[in-house]
Amino acid sequence: MQFTTQKPSKKLHLVSLGCTKNLVDSEIMLGKLAEYEMTNDGSDADVIIVNTCGFIDSAKQESLNTIFDLHDQRKDDSVLVMSGCLSQRYQEELQKDLPEVDIFTGVGDYDKIDEMVRQKQSKFTNEVFLATDTNERVITGSSYHAYVKLSEGCNQTCSFCAIPSFKGKLHSRTLESLVKEVKSLVSKGYKDITFISQDSSSFLRDQGINDGLEKLVEEIEKVEGIKTARILYLYPSTTTLSLIDKIADSKVFVNYFDMPLQHISKNMLKVMKRGKKFEKLHELMSYMKSKPNSFVRTTFIAGHPGETEEDFEELCKYVKNFGFDRANVFSYSDEEGTSAFEMEYKIEQEIIDQRAEVLGEVIETTTQKSLESEIGETFEVYVDGESDEHEYLLSARKTIWAPDIDGEIYINDNELIDENGETSQIKFGEIYTVKVTELVGDKLLATVIK
Repeated sequence: MQFTTQKPSKKLHLVSLGCTKNLVDSEIMLGKLAEYEMTNDGSDADVIIVNTCGFIDSAKQESLNTIFDLHDQRKDDSVLVMSGCLSQRYQEELQKDLPEVDIFTGVGDYDKIDEMVRQKQSKFTNEVFLATDTNERVITGSSYHAYVKLSEGCNQTCSFCAIPSFKGKLHSRTLESLVKEVKSLVSKGYKDITFISQDSSSFLRDQGINDGLEKLVEEIEKVEGIKTARILYLYPSTTTLSLIDKIADSKVFVNYFDMPLQHISKNMLKVMKRGKKFEKLHELMSYMKSKPNSFVRTTFIAGHPGETEEDFEELCKYVKNFGFDRANVFSYSDEEGTSAFEMEYKIEQEIIDQRAEVLGEVIETTTQKSLESEIGETFEVYVDGESDEHEYLLSARKTIWAPDIDGEIYINDNELIDENGETSQIKFGEIYTVKVTELVGDKLLATVIK
């Protein structure tokens, strides 16, 4: 009798930090390393990859802490890889100061990760990597939702942002490539798509097409099988009333308007080089909010150099009066390579943090009002699975909401009774109509109607 021994599969542990754009790149790496078995245990992995974020101080620190933690627990013969924005931005310093890392790579070689691991060799390509429809990805976190990246780089010159310094100018994918990728995703069962980039409303402007995002909406609407789509990260100076109309009139794209404003006072918009006149910005925001069932999300920075107490009070007043559905606030972080780094009139860290806390409380109130307005309403949700709260509660999100960032709805039904009185199990990843019964803390509770 012969015995054959199967070679044990090698294991991979990957941590993707920062934004969802990073997540797409991480999914490309997972596709290139598909022969590896995924593990959540870094101490059990043969290859460990940390896809880092280098946007602000707290993100940089999180990236470094993750590297050190995983190094401390890794196996002796494992390979530790540092990739992504932080690695790209500080490649020389990190390669000199981090002997813990075996392989360094930046933002240009995600599709070559298998070669680098095999050869145990670092690589930095000067041009940023942008996925095409031919790149195989391993979609993570959902059986029905996927992110699709429109472009890389950015042509804006915001005072506080270092991203263009290491990701370069705007580089859009072709419309044909995007449509092919979406069709491929739909054929694999993905029905909800979130389009992302650094500046989504500038899509195709580098190819001489100013209404690229409107053309994208038109083409995606023709893809059979896609149920819902949304766009993240619209930029004020490249968003038009026409684009807002195009999204609002679409049967596929939900009325989700995500525009990081960063500030609202005339003084600060000029200082921060935001490229949109005060009056036009107000017009854009009001127009978004006027659309039926609209959902408006934004981001602000507190404590940017030159921000007066009056500027900050004006910002708080605007946020309170506008009533954003969701918003985030960041404390200003000094970043090398930005014009804000060289500015005078820097604000003390204590005041920056105080302002961020005050604005955070204002945002908390507007978010709560937005959630309270849903009580008694009937709308469609995607059911994701069992909630972490209790095995008898299902976790869902409103179809208009973006995954992970806009909230969670608890459903207290596991079964659905149809008009004939027959019961059926609620399926994960499907759309159901629910009625909201109450709000507990920041969680909506709902009952399935159909």
